[in-house]
Amino acid sequence: MEQYPYQPPEPHRRDGAEQGTGHGHQAAETGHGAASGHGHAHGHSHSHGPAAPVSQHLRKVIAAVLVPFTAAVLVGLVVLWPGQAPAHKRTGVGFDRQTQQATVTRVVELSCASANASGVPPTGDTSTAEGSSAQQQADGTCKKATIRVDTGKDKGRTFTEIVQPDQSRQLHQGEKVVVAYEPSAPKDLQYAVTDVNRKFPMTLLAGIFAVAVVLVGRLRGVMALVALAVSFLVLTLFILPAILEGSNPLLVAVVGSSAIMLIALYLCHGLSARTSVAVLGTLISLALIGVLGSLFIGWAALTGNTDDNTGLIHGLYPSIDMSGLLLAGVIIGSLGVLDDVTVTQTSAVWELHEANPSMGWRGLYRAGIRIGRDHIASVVNTLVLAYAGAALPLLLLFSIAQSSVGTVANSELVAEEIVRTLVGSIGLVASVPVTTALAALVVSADRAAPDAGAAGASAGARPAPARGGRGRRRKR
Repeated sequence: MEQYPYQPPEPHRRDGAEQGTGHGHQAAETGHGAASGHGHAHGHSHSHGPAAPVSQHLRKVIAAVLVPFTAAVLVGLVVLWPGQAPAHKRTGVGFDRQTQQATVTRVVELSCASANASGVPPTGDTSTAEGSSAQQQADGTCKKATIRVDTGKDKGRTFTEIVQPDQSRQLHQGEKVVVAYEPSAPKDLQYAVTDVNRKFPMTLLAGIFAVAVVLVGRLRGVMALVALAVSFLVLTLFILPAILEGSNPLLVAVVGSSAIMLIALYLCHGLSARTSVAVLGTLISLALIGVLGSLFIGWAALTGNTDDNTGLIHGLYPSIDMSGLLLAGVIIGSLGVLDDVTVTQTSAVWELHEANPSMGWRGLYRAGIRIGRDHIASVVNTLVLAYAGAALPLLLLFSIAQSSVGTVANSELVAEEIVRTLVGSIGLVASVPVTTALAALVVSADRAAPDAGAAGASAGARPAPARGGRGRRRKR
């Protein structure tokens, strides 16, 4: 075929060799032209755009696994969806009491002795730690705060409260507080300050977080915030009420966390094979965490009833399986880190293949695992430090008591955190090779057929260069 200078080739006049080697783009668009000026291009043309969609066969395989799983999750949501939580009489203990909003309108200083707030033992014995502390308070300066109730039936009512000098929470004029209400108490003792109203700083911090996510993540950031809101709704509208209603906590956690996983991953990352592989990897890892958690929680005889809050829950709702609630917490807590690991590993394998399409699944797996090892080291350390930070006051108490490491680890309160950390970490570690292997198999199988067909066609025309990328443009 004769080549006319400055005239682009017409696609319909290309010969068979050109059709075999120029798949995906015209020869002039790929830049793989021949230096001799012949009318047909040599070598492969590689797309620099988005990855090609998955093959029909792989779509069927992935759908055969995920469609029944999604259907099972939907059925579980319908069957376990809670009605109304059973009513109970308020105990007035901990969080189980009526609260109202209030404002500190006035604060004056006075001696603790005149306020009768010293608490000195009637015997006058100050040799004990309690008596010595009470004597120091008696010699100190207290505060008398006047608080106005701002909500509820007693709106506008005021009461006073004495704040001792060694009290951790000091009240200030104009401060917004939360007060507890006990109707059965004497009228002058019905209200008491329990906490500070933190709604404004917490709302402001949440707004800054949302703005930062949207500015950096843009549309993905918006989708991430929507997924976060959906996760919160599933937790508050399904998981918590269903457990209070008496449903099995483990079953509720499995169904609820699966729903959160499906919604969050597909909403944030799109309906694609890449996301589906991450979902499968997360699902397998969650199953492993559930099995290991159930085994070791039972083996270590962990009851899940270790502090005032869990004791109050058990007292109000004796039918709740507290060890099952502990396992449910392990599963839900691990999900937040698992989806990060699985999505990262899947994306890494996809990008590795895009960078080097000739790499087989074994090469992709080895390269992905090298990335995953760094991820494992950082994530496991993050989990351990997160749990240690949350339990720091408890660990400090053990340190003060000079307890041995074995004694500390054997206590149920610490053993729960150890089991929670180690079971979650095992699931995270396992998710890396599992997800990497799934992603390598899917992405290599998905691209093998088109590349092989193109290579066979080009072999009949002229040898293809081993190096991809842009070459010199043809003369047009």
